[in-house]
Amino acid sequence: MKKLKDILFRKNKDSETSEKTETYRITNPIGRVLGYLFLLLMVLLVLTPIFIILNISLKDNTEYMMKGVYALPDNIFNFSNYIKAFKLGGFGEGFLNTFLLVVCSVPLAIIFGTMVAYGIGRFEFKLKKLLIGAYLFPTFIPTMTVTIATFTLIKSLGLYNSFFAGVILYIGTDIMQIYIFLQFINQIPVALDESACIDGASRLRIYFSIILPQLKPAIATTVILKLLGIYNDFFTPYMYMPKIKTAATSLNTFAGDRMADWPLMSAAIIMIAIPTIIIYIFLQKYIISGVTDGAVKS
Repeated sequence: MKKLKDILFRKNKDSETSEKTETYRITNPIGRVLGYLFLLLMVLLVLTPIFIILNISLKDNTEYMMKGVYALPDNIFNFSNYIKAFKLGGFGEGFLNTFLLVVCSVPLAIIFGTMVAYGIGRFEFKLKKLLIGAYLFPTFIPTMTVTIATFTLIKSLGLYNSFFAGVILYIGTDIMQIYIFLQFINQIPVALDESACIDGASRLRIYFSIILPQLKPAIATTVILKLLGIYNDFFTPYMYMPKIKTAATSLNTFAGDRMADWPLMSAAIIMIAIPTIIIYIFLQKYIISGVTDGAVKS
């Protein structure tokens, strides 16, 4: 009877809350209109630069000079700038090298990140807080201040101007990865580890059979963030592997002597931006859910 009463009371309470919420929505049309107008303004602020660049990329240089930025192109299917930019800029090589960096770096970064989070989240040991601080402290140090030390290390390892310089630097785990993984690991019952230990499972077996499968949402989020980070990174390839073109460095090289040809430059910018836009549009829900779901404990 008590359980039934609790259920009924909870249902009544929920219904009252929903009724109040619905009443609030109906009786506050001005707030809703202002909210939609604000969201529309934000959308316009985000999409306007993209529209301008796309609009310019579909014109030739003469049409751009005569009609300006905002006038629509005579032929919206004029992709000659894209073909020309792709051939002259060597973007095919850049996309391929970026793809190889992602394939080689992301899986290793995920393995190392989940193992670090597993060790921190499941084991108690001396200097544990110091270890967490060692990951957190570098986030307060500007990247430029450690560039000389990192460059010297890469040079002494004989990795300068090699593909492995980027791989080594990208597989390093960061505090964001560890934080995301820790939130999910803390939700996995310790009783599962204890039951597996009783059955004779090793710590490595527990990690692969219990912990790793439970981290799929966090892994999906980290993969997306890491992929975007590597794709958009200009500093690391430019500094440590300048002879190896990536998507970002290819755009910089292409822009060197073509800054006056805005239609051609705009086509190159759109080509580089398309993969990032596609990833954000189709996978943004995984990014948001992976970051926020782990923060709410059940």
